[in-house]
Order: sequence, then C-alpha cells, then structure tokens
Amino acid sequence: MTKTNRKPANDTTPLVHGGATLPSVVIDDYNNEARDRKGFIGDGANKKSFRDKVDQQRKLLRELARDPFGKVATKELKKKDIDALLCGEDAEAAAMIFGAVEEFSRDFAAVIKKFLNEKSWKKTERIAVGGGFRQRRVGELVIARTMMLLRGDGVEIELVPIAHHPDDAGLIGSVHLMPEWMLKGHDAILAVDIGGTNVRAGVVRFGKDKRSTSKDAAVAASLIWKHAEENPSRTATVAKLSEMLEELVTKAAEAELSLAPLIGIGCPGVIEADGAIVRGGQNLPGGNWESDHFNLPAALVKSIPKINEGETFVMMHNDGVVQGLSQIPLMTDVSSWAILTIGTGLGNAHFTNRSQN
Repeated sequence: MTKTNRKPANDTTPLVHGGATLPSVVIDDYNNEARDRKGFIGDGANKKSFRDKVDQQRKLLRELARDPFGKVATKELKKKDIDALLCGEDAEAAAMIFGAVEEFSRDFAAVIKKFLNEKSWKKTERIAVGGGFRQRRVGELVIARTMMLLRGDGVEIELVPIAHHPDDAGLIGSVHLMPEWMLKGHDAILAVDIGGTNVRAGVVRFGKDKRSTSKDAAVAASLIWKHAEENPSRTATVAKLSEMLEELVTKAAEAELSLAPLIGIGCPGVIEADGAIVRGGQNLPGGNWESDHFNLPAALVKSIPKINEGETFVMMHNDGVVQGLSQIPLMTDVSSWAILTIGTGLGNAHFTNRSQN
C-alpha cells in the first residue's frame, strides 16, 4: 500500500502536495504496488492485456480465414474499429470482440478481488473505472460485465464508468484539491494532466451550485500536446507546459472568466509533500523527473510567478487520484469508494468521504 504523506487532520492543516486529507475526502491509498507471484496485481488489467485477448480471439477466426482485420497487427487496431464490430452485421466478428470482453472481464474481476483484500480497500462500496479504455463501448461493456461477475461471486460492489470524458476528468479533479475558500470570488482555475504520451492543460470552470463552487465543474477550454511524437527533454517539457498555461490565461480572459491564481496538477507516481516525485515517473518526457534537483511545482511557479496579479499557487497529486476526485459529487451516497484507471497500466486510488457539517 502506498502511504500518503500526512495523517488526516482538520482544515487548518497546511496544504501540501500529495496530501492524504483533502477538503471532501481522505485518501486511504493510491498508486498501490501490491504484488502476487505473477508480478504487480494491476498488470492483469490494462490496455495491453485487452489487446492480447483480442489477438487470442482473432487466431480462432484466422484458422477459418475469417479474421475481419486481415493482416493488420492487433496493436495497430484503432479503438473505433474494434467498437464498430460490436454493432456490425458480421456475427462472428462481434462474437470475437465479445469473447475478448468476457476474458478480460474475468481477469479484471480477479484483479479487483485482490485490491479488495488490501486493508484500506476492504470496505469499498463503489469503484469508478476511468482511463482511456473507459471512453469506448468495449470499455463500458467490460465495466458492466465485471460487476456482474463479481456480484455472481458474492462480491457486493458497484462498478461505474467515470461520469466525465477521461481527458476532462483528469483536469476537473484538480478543483477538489483546493479548499472552497481558495476558489471564492473566482470563476475557474488552471489544471494540468501529465502522462507518458500526452500533456493536457485546461481552464476548469466552477459549477453554479451556490453551496459549492467545486460541484458540477467543467472544462471551459483545453490544449493537448502529444509529446511522445517529439521526445522532448524535461526542460523543454516544462517550457512547453508553461507556454500552454500562458495561452490558457489569455483564453480565460477572452471568455471573461476570473481565474484564481491556482494550478492543479495530476502526475503519475508517488508525490511527496514538497512536490517531489518519489517513484513512478519513469515514463514522463525527458526522464529523470524523480531527481532530487527537480521540482515541477517550483519550476512552474518560477516560470509563471503570477496569474492575474495574484501570486501563483500550485497543488500537485497523483493522476489517478485527480481523475478519481472528479467523481466526488457522485459519491456522496457512499462512504468508502475507489478509482481504477485502465490505461498503459492500472492506476488506482481509494477514498473515504469526510463528513461535511
């Protein structure tokens, strides 16, 4: 279990990066790296393992010379083409995908059972499933089928797809890193989602609920940089990100949105209180993000010292945590819940709701 870097406390506790206590939830666990005899338990459910299931099903049709994808390698298949087979007229092709969904769902259910054996996960009532895999019809079928398999085995838990598009969820969750008092008097904040393939940055506009500025937040504008195509250095990555954020400040002004001088960041890995990445940042652009001589929040504050005359404040947490935080408005009816993000790996975080007086 990954230990968060401070114990639950009251709202007067100083804000820190990667903190355990946030305004609405306590983070019980994240970036869990538990292992079994086969390796990390999360390795049994990711994008690659689903593609492997598709490939196994394709082999059955290749023997009959009926593979609908012909000679295209499974790893090169587009997600929309896989989805299209589900509603097409080719029954064998649809059965091939359904077969992969069934096999992957069984593996996913087994992975979830292992997480639920972890001490901090034992009381879990609901799990939201996110990541890029979720946004496709195949992903939605996997989520539904996995829940049915779990309940059939006596595991009384609910699985739901995250409500927002995964790209938006990774930005919207940043609003919930900040206490309400930091948002008052403003319309939006800047948010960043850093991944091994892309960097996304956006303007997250607050909801209109008079009781809570963080409820019903939405992305008002966003930019994406596919850095994997450029293989930039770490320094170039920070420079590009700063450029993106400056452009978004301009977009917010043009939209007449009052930006709070805040930047929320979701980033892979274990995040220390000072903003250092302890481990898990090996896939980030340019490498060496875990260096003792590098601190992303500090680098951004140096690059963008002020936002609309206010001194810039940066709050960073694990990207799986941030994506999970986007679900907070939909988790008020449960106490203990979690997020699993299916992507290159299986991101994970567990939350307990704080009582709101």
